[in-house]
Amino acid sequence: MVRMKREWPSEGDLIVGTVHKVLNYGAFASLEEYEGKEAFIHISEVSSGWVKNIRDYVRENQKIVARVLRVNPKKGHVDVSMKRIREDQRTRKIQQWKIEQKAEKLLEIAAKTIGKDLDTAYEEIGYAIIDEFGDLYEAFETAAEEGESVLKDRGIDGEWASTITEVAKKNISPPEVQITGYINLKSYAPNGVDIIKNALGSVEADNVSVQCVGAPKYRLIVKSSDYLTAENLMKDAAQQCIEIVVEEGGEGEFQRELE
Repeated sequence: MVRMKREWPSEGDLIVGTVHKVLNYGAFASLEEYEGKEAFIHISEVSSGWVKNIRDYVRENQKIVARVLRVNPKKGHVDVSMKRIREDQRTRKIQQWKIEQKAEKLLEIAAKTIGKDLDTAYEEIGYAIIDEFGDLYEAFETAAEEGESVLKDRGIDGEWASTITEVAKKNISPPEVQITGYINLKSYAPNGVDIIKNALGSVEADNVSVQCVGAPKYRLIVKSSDYLTAENLMKDAAQQCIEIVVEEGGEGEFQRELE
């Protein structure tokens, strides 16, 4: 179960639940993000159309996404609606919940590494991480990219910061973006083919590749962790190719492919 720092959801929140009881007039679902809490979905809030048989829409053990209508902590009631959300909202919430499930599992791994359990991890740094980063996964992803210092700078204990970073780097692949551009290269020298080959070969690397579209047009493909870095790499590679060819009496032109 992914844990929220708040004990109860707020009106308007989207929640993930698991249906555990279906009655003729509504259904009850355990709240996945709020331990020990359950929500009630009245039959009128199951679907926007007329519902003759509620079991056509919900069943036991079904995962649902719903919007919170009312919360009464004193009575322990949370009323929710399945019909008052769009499909894209439902999809994003499920994706977010799955990512946070993964993050919680990573936190548990980090805790076991230093001889502690998940409850202790939440009390010592889990809730603090949520306060600082917004959610657990953001902290793990940032640590994987930038190292443990980013956690220490936010007040996370050194041993926890080091362990979380180690676990993050083993389990989270850095994000990758890919962009494409084209360069036209012309050489009028007797050895023009070699000049262009050398120019293109000078920029090929792990994150920059070159493909021949059909002389004089060549495709540059750049991969990086973010678009700004990729754009800069693309411009530098294109400029380097063009300069080499121009120095030998040729000409070149760069064109960025629109995504």
